[in-house]
Amino acid sequence: MITIRKAGQRGHTHFGWLDSRHSFSFGDYYDPAHMGFSVLRVINDDEVAPTSGFGIHPHRDMEILTYVTQGAVEHRDSIGTHGVIPAGEVQIMSAGTGIQHSEMNPSPSQPLRLLQIWILPNAQGLRPRYEQRPLPRADHDGFVLVASPDGHDGSLTIHQDATIGAVLLKKAASVSRALAPSRKAYVQMVRGGLILNGHPMGPGDGAEITSEEKITFDATDDAELLLFDLP
Repeated sequence: MITIRKAGQRGHTHFGWLDSRHSFSFGDYYDPAHMGFSVLRVINDDEVAPTSGFGIHPHRDMEILTYVTQGAVEHRDSIGTHGVIPAGEVQIMSAGTGIQHSEMNPSPSQPLRLLQIWILPNAQGLRPRYEQRPLPRADHDGFVLVASPDGHDGSLTIHQDATIGAVLLKKAASVSRALAPSRKAYVQMVRGGLILNGHPMGPGDGAEITSEEKITFDATDDAELLLFDLP
């Protein structure tokens, strides 16, 4: 079964410096029908104005991944990490027993676009950690492994039985992925357009997938998406 949630159906927060769309309940946006999917708790599609951002704030017991699509984000945290993550790189932060961090747009002129993703960890009380790296090279199908439980193939390590992949397709390209019977999947469109098992999808659309043996992406335009394989 595939359930599509169109981009315009997401929650919306606007603070002047921040324009954010929420796939699941977050902050002042609450929808009991959209509290998460499997261990996936948050997907926020954020646009941050130049020289603005999220000041220092705390997290705990959450795997937090940032996928930058435009510009760069400057990260500082309480375990001594300071770095800039440009589009084309990804980072993950395990909040564990507790961490404080800030995420700012250092550009004086360019907006920052990013997806911030929260995944419930497989254990609480983990040691906080930070990891950042360029996206690995795509395979012949346009699939890039972003995060995995063991960090194989150059991916980030995540404390959960889940994988996150980016799929980059040229117009008219097609790619299929098999799903194990006990697994769920979630698709988050980043840009472009495609057909997912007969369902049209465009920028910002999401899809909850259960009880499907195979999913096929047929690109109707150059397309980029995130694919979550979940317990």
